[in-house]
Amino acid sequence: MSDLPIEKRFGILCQISRAQHFAWRQAVQEMCPDLDPEDAVNRMWEIVGKQTGDSYAKHLKEDQPLAMQIASSVAWSSQCMGEDAVVEPGADDSEAFVRHSACPWLDWHKKLGLEKEDQPGCDRWFEFSVNAINNKSGCDLRWETLESLPAGDSSCLRRFWVEKSSDNPDNA
Repeated sequence: MSDLPIEKRFGILCQISRAQHFAWRQAVQEMCPDLDPEDAVNRMWEIVGKQTGDSYAKHLKEDQPLAMQIASSVAWSSQCMGEDAVVEPGADDSEAFVRHSACPWLDWHKKLGLEKEDQPGCDRWFEFSVNAINNKSGCDLRWETLESLPAGDSSCLRRFWVEKSSDNPDNA
């Protein structure tokens, strides 16, 4: 087993991590039968989102476009977890996109009949990540889901942008 290439071991570790999430979900459901497991899952994504946003905010560089920094951080994190993610530039420095063409989380959700939890969990994570970034840095970063694999689109596409206002000379 130790002679497995690191890429193979890494892929297995990523799947183990996802399996742990669904085992945790099952344990909550079994131990707390009166609790809606979707509520527990959503709360978990809120906590993870805040922690992630706080982490991203620590690494922001004031001299670089915010939307691209966050899109790059999201894509990097996704790639670290074995997901297919790329950054796409926006029309200008105030926006950037992240595209996931495939997602192992969706595969797990489908396998377990939990597809309806997939996009809401991701969206909850994005919401709380962006809120944490805005709270830590005082910016006005926004996001939206434009396409979604669970909805039948060919990818998950998320747009990040900074609201332009006359109050913010960096975005004029």
